[in-house]
Amino acid sequence: MRGVRFLLEYAKAEEELRRWRIRSTLVVFGSARVREDGPGRQPFLYEQARAFGRIASERGGALDLAEGGFRDNVITTGGGPGLMEAANRGAFEVAAPSIGFNISLPHEQAPNPYTTPQLTFRFHYFAMRKMHLAMRANALVVFPGGFGTLDELFEILNLRITGKAPPVGIVLFDEAYWRSVINFQAMIDAGMVSEQDCREFQFADTAEEIWEKLVAGGLHSHRRA
Repeated sequence: MRGVRFLLEYAKAEEELRRWRIRSTLVVFGSARVREDGPGRQPFLYEQARAFGRIASERGGALDLAEGGFRDNVITTGGGPGLMEAANRGAFEVAAPSIGFNISLPHEQAPNPYTTPQLTFRFHYFAMRKMHLAMRANALVVFPGGFGTLDELFEILNLRITGKAPPVGIVLFDEAYWRSVINFQAMIDAGMVSEQDCREFQFADTAEEIWEKLVAGGLHSHRRA
């Protein structure tokens, strides 16, 4: 019955997203380990993810139904704690809906309290979760994270580079972090990727800069009066 379960995981989320008239999303990835009161740069990262959730929700079209009766650029995360929670929290604070595509894990990760209840989903299969994360995405914003964040980033980049997904804006937050953990230039120099491949993403160091780069790249802004 695995195929039936796979189908149900697709259909349940799809029907609810259509009921809410959600046409497009802004997907935010980042570490589940970051805390608002954590050490080092963690409070800054948390606050910037939270600020981006507010900015995108106020300006992107999540608050109001656009022409045709759709919501656009709705904040979407993996539904967990840390930086995912921060982005959902920013949307929550301006009364905008936001989506949490949570995953059942052995250590019992629970959805964060800021995702819209009707838009909070619990997946068993990573593959179906990834499909829902990608299929409505207008942009991908990637905050510092570990293996899970890297997995999602390279999944989207590979879909883009192979032409299996339409163009979307991809912004990596905290350029110093990303350049310290991934030597993109070494990959180019070794001929493993092209310079064009690395133009699929940009860097930003503030929440406002993320938004500016997405809009400059073609993301439609629904700024409220």
